[in-house]
Amino acid sequence: MLREIKIGSRDSALALAQTRLVVELIARAHPRLRVRVVTMKTRGDLMPDTPFEEIPEREGKGLFTDALEKALRGGEIDLCVHSLKDLAVNLDEALPIVGVARRADPRDMLVLPFHGVAGCFYAGAREALAAVRGPVGCGGPRRRVQLLSLAPGLDIAPIRGNVPTRLSKLESGGYGALVLAAAGLARLGMVWGEPGGILSGLPAVPAFLDYVFSVEEMVPAAGQGALALQGRRGEDYGFLDAVRDPVTEEETSAERVFIQTLGCGCGSPAAAYARVSGNEVLIAGLYALNAEAPLFREEIAGGRKDAPRLARELARSLARKAGA
Repeated sequence: MLREIKIGSRDSALALAQTRLVVELIARAHPRLRVRVVTMKTRGDLMPDTPFEEIPEREGKGLFTDALEKALRGGEIDLCVHSLKDLAVNLDEALPIVGVARRADPRDMLVLPFHGVAGCFYAGAREALAAVRGPVGCGGPRRRVQLLSLAPGLDIAPIRGNVPTRLSKLESGGYGALVLAAAGLARLGMVWGEPGGILSGLPAVPAFLDYVFSVEEMVPAAGQGALALQGRRGEDYGFLDAVRDPVTEEETSAERVFIQTLGCGCGSPAAAYARVSGNEVLIAGLYALNAEAPLFREEIAGGRKDAPRLARELARSLARKAGA
């Protein structure tokens, strides 16, 4: 009989699209391995209208992963696929990250309604934000503080729900623009491909135009664009060799060390982005005490093997500047 692997996933369109990417990689490398996807809802899915900043820090832990981790711990599934940015930095040691897939585009996008801005192209973030007519739907304090740094006085409104729901709210006129992760939109086929760029070659739905923030304009969430594979300690996950990307694992590990050192959760205005080049690593970090406090941003570079130490050093430097 063929061996069967049960992979847990949230039942949203994006989560399923991401899980299918992992399933396809496993199936290509191990055609005799049967893979079954098991879907479920998490607490975050069951409270779609509660803004992140209104969720107490303790309750916010595992908001989009709790049901999956419970099923994994109980042996109902063998593996979970998560958006790495949703995964808590302090994990149960019995349920470690057993692999990270190659990262897609880590950047954020300003998504504008097609009917209002067709044919518009922007030279920079400030110009794009100035063109927005109506509130910008923004899902968390990390994006909020950076948007206000780029455009003081910008009208920002909280928004929750899955990507199709948010886009529907945009097209119905409830918002003038949204800020969403580029990787999620690309995986759903809802962006315009950039010729020769990270998003090129992907299916495009001509319903929205967008501005892609550079990582200098808006530092991504730690792990944004990467898919984490969570398993049980002591299990054999050799079949994931076709999925794992060592460079992405190094980069996102440094980002998570930065967030862990600051003691931040999903409701904190903190961000980190690491980039490995040869034997060197560059880490950009961002931190504010809260959504209304001054924003501090800094970079640090050094040897690739020193990435965790550099991430801790950067976090402590920003915490001192912020008065934490």
